[in-house]
Amino acid sequence: MISWKNLDTLAAYEKLAATKGRVKLNEAMSGENGARRVAEYSVPMAGGLAYNFAAKAVDDEVLSALQALADEAQLTDKYAALYNGEVINTGEKRRVLHQLTRGQQGEAVVVDGMDKRQFYVAQQKKAAEFAAKVHAGEIANAAGEKFTTVVQIGIGGSDLGPRAMYLALEQWAKQTGNLKLEARFISNVDPDDAASVLKSIDVAHSLFVLVSKSGTTLETLTNESFVKDALKNAGLDASKHMVAVTSETSPLAKSSDYLAAFFMDDFIGGRYSSTSCVGGVVLSLAFGPEVFARFLDGAAQADATAKEKDIRRNPAMLDALIGVYERNVLGYPATAVLPYSQALSRFPAHLQQLDMESNGKSVNRFGEPVDYVTGPIIFGEPGTNGQHSFYQLLHQGTDIIPLQFVGFRKNQAGMDVDIQGSTSQQKLCANVAAQIMAFACGKDDDNPNKAFAGGRPSSIIIGEQLTPEALGALLSHFENKVMFQGFIWNVNSFDQEGVQLGKVLAKRVLAHDTDGALKAYSDLLDI
Repeated sequence: MISWKNLDTLAAYEKLAATKGRVKLNEAMSGENGARRVAEYSVPMAGGLAYNFAAKAVDDEVLSALQALADEAQLTDKYAALYNGEVINTGEKRRVLHQLTRGQQGEAVVVDGMDKRQFYVAQQKKAAEFAAKVHAGEIANAAGEKFTTVVQIGIGGSDLGPRAMYLALEQWAKQTGNLKLEARFISNVDPDDAASVLKSIDVAHSLFVLVSKSGTTLETLTNESFVKDALKNAGLDASKHMVAVTSETSPLAKSSDYLAAFFMDDFIGGRYSSTSCVGGVVLSLAFGPEVFARFLDGAAQADATAKEKDIRRNPAMLDALIGVYERNVLGYPATAVLPYSQALSRFPAHLQQLDMESNGKSVNRFGEPVDYVTGPIIFGEPGTNGQHSFYQLLHQGTDIIPLQFVGFRKNQAGMDVDIQGSTSQQKLCANVAAQIMAFACGKDDDNPNKAFAGGRPSSIIIGEQLTPEALGALLSHFENKVMFQGFIWNVNSFDQEGVQLGKVLAKRVLAHDTDGALKAYSDLLDI
């Protein structure tokens, strides 16, 4: 039977805390000992990836304590409860079913007589058929000409994940002949965002995907009006250029304003929705349904490995446990996500929402305050750009910030140049290898300004090339990492009440129902 307990009540956590300071990373990563760790402290992942944690401040004894914590916290049992359809989202009393969009990991989940896996598959099939007709020119603009661009209109999880996934595969798709339509994204209610996109495209050859589960999201509907106005001004019928991704009960579901509607439900949170029609429609239009299916396969394979009880065979759980060790035992406040791949330029932004919106909680699943820290601050930027901005603080600042590198042996573009005896890709990979060792081992110097203390932990997820399967596995890895950490901290990782208050107050401002400082700020901004 599953028991939901706070981290600080678990006996295994007390034993884990006793291991603090066991590993001196500077020593552990030096010489042959470091080489041995790199070889041994690696776990295979789905999608041809591997999770290497050699430069983390752990050893076999710490790993044993982490395994005991995983067992006592019943992490695999709680994961099974999630994919078997139990009500895991206690705040909203909902199931959590995003993993069903990419595969059946357990028993059938039936809600109100409907098999939810079949529901998600049916919507994916509908999106695939629609995309195929667009690509074939069967669905075209008023002049009978093919669409060349797809524009997603959404915010939060309706933008960050799908945008990051598109950018991750755009170059790969160009190189492999899989780019069917170029994609653009409108999210911010700032009119400059929509205007910038609309001025950069040919609206007559553009298809717009409006994403709003409720059909009432203020920013999204405002941007829809912006787009409709632009289409009208171009002499175009907006209803022939727009589709909706929404719930079956929303006002958008059966509206004649859209060419088609694709459905999601309340069991998939926005930040977990990239593998639903929220990501599926735009990615299928951009790359083709076959590529989207490959992306789903990578995610499904990673979901399957997350079922393993042995943390040395479960990279998402291991990553989660090491993160909890660093946050709660070692006291580190943040994690930097550092992809050495320009294709993953927006992946850190997606992970900010995924992690911080999920585990940025100060009460447990029962609404009781917790007496320990929970989710870390997440930030990041692609390498090598980040090396020339915030790495200074990472190397010599007063806080130790754990690092999550991501790297690939090959680029996507199939283009490179050999300069001074090495290619650009080799230079990129040389930089990530050097940074891992510089952070771990540091450097002594008589000049304190040039001394590096080292002892700064990192891990790296590494693969051959960023393909659809690798991207799906990478996405699933982090979704499952966040899930496992939420289970350990005993928080609800699947609601987001923290984003609601500001929305309520914004509506009051627009309705001129304000007083005090709120009215003063409204006047200051000339609202």
